[in-house]
Amino acid sequence: MANSEKILIVEDELHALAGLSELVSGWGYRTETARDGVEGLEVAMEWSPGIVVTDLKMPRMDGLELLTRLKEMPGSAAVIVLTAQGSIERAVEAMKMGAYDFIQKPIDPTRLKTVLANASRQRDVERELEVTRRRLRDTGFLGSMVGGSKRMQEMFAMIERVAPSNVSVLITGESGTGKELVARTLHALSPRKSKAFVAVNCAAIPETLIESEIFGHERGAFTGATERRAGCFELAEEGTLLLDEIGEMPIGTQAKLLRVLEDRKLRRLGSKVETPMDVRVLAATNKNPELAVADGHLRGDLYYRLNVFNLHMPPLRDHKEDIPAIIETMLTDMNAKHSRQVKGVDAGLLQRLMAYDWPGNVRELRNTVERAVILCSNGSLEASHLPPGFGTRPARATANGAETEGVHVKVGNTVDEAEQKLILKTLESTRNNKTRAAEILGISLKTLHNKLKEYGNPAGSESS
Repeated sequence: MANSEKILIVEDELHALAGLSELVSGWGYRTETARDGVEGLEVAMEWSPGIVVTDLKMPRMDGLELLTRLKEMPGSAAVIVLTAQGSIERAVEAMKMGAYDFIQKPIDPTRLKTVLANASRQRDVERELEVTRRRLRDTGFLGSMVGGSKRMQEMFAMIERVAPSNVSVLITGESGTGKELVARTLHALSPRKSKAFVAVNCAAIPETLIESEIFGHERGAFTGATERRAGCFELAEEGTLLLDEIGEMPIGTQAKLLRVLEDRKLRRLGSKVETPMDVRVLAATNKNPELAVADGHLRGDLYYRLNVFNLHMPPLRDHKEDIPAIIETMLTDMNAKHSRQVKGVDAGLLQRLMAYDWPGNVRELRNTVERAVILCSNGSLEASHLPPGFGTRPARATANGAETEGVHVKVGNTVDEAEQKLILKTLESTRNNKTRAAEILGISLKTLHNKLKEYGNPAGSESS
């Protein structure tokens, strides 16, 4: 079936140029060719292609300069760069400059066909995005995300910009800020939106099972592997995979992940066959990734491969003006979920909610609102529906020590001792709910469990 998409192929090796043109034309696309960047730019200005496939290394004007010039044109084309082995750094640079994707030479026809099909769908997505932008300007919504503040509007603009591309995105921010929601929004606004979105929490999977969960395994690959199992990459084929808490992934698994990202091929545990894969990979972490690299918890080469584009979610305390709109959205969801008819929030309660710093961010706000809705049933939420002791402020520092949320740290305490006191006191305040304590402390549940092991697990193990 003929395809109306116009594709310009720019390549200085004539045999490769002719072969590519014949291959792409055979798939039903309309094609034009150019022998270097200068000629490619001239053809693009006259012919207005939807997609440009260009080599990086060419005489007169190389692929990076051509990419820059194409991006300056109105209704710019999706650019796919071709790179030789050993030139991944230049390909990643091209992605940061706005290239849609890159393909390594020698070219795998199956991968090229897939990338072209995805890029061809990008125009439809961009038209939908224009409608989304108008809605965003009018209402302060982007998908399921809410925010009319300057900080959130800037975040929405960045999400809109990167969503239609195929680049890897590293999403950073404190626990509870909504990093997974960002990832889901990126997926929903991408050409992959009709395919699967798969999220895996690297901190929640035992180290002995994480490779099987991510890459899959064959029957008999290890003790207990009684049947073949597809991993997260296969489940997300043609869709989007989110690797949450990437810094908690074992270093050995990180090395295998890097190879999959670079080769775009996957091998299940126990298999001798590599399978091509087409998955957009997003990663998230609540830690400073550069510090994680310095501490040896995150491979530097993997960090640079994932961090083609960075989105940092601000903590709720930095955009409190969004709290009323966020609560309004939550009430709609929770009224339906719990069969309630809560109309809104009492002015006095809203003032208290706005004054609180929300260390657990939007997740803590949601838990607080949901509890209040269950207690309220109908009418408006009031201060009496808040948890006991809500919003208690830390005591002021004294001459001999500092008191914060009931934690007394005296001069002479080591950092490790202070950390242990803070962790144990936080567990006490959450009635030993480790998941909640980890959210408040801004650490992963896995890290909390490791810390408790160091302390001889004095907090017990009733609740997690």
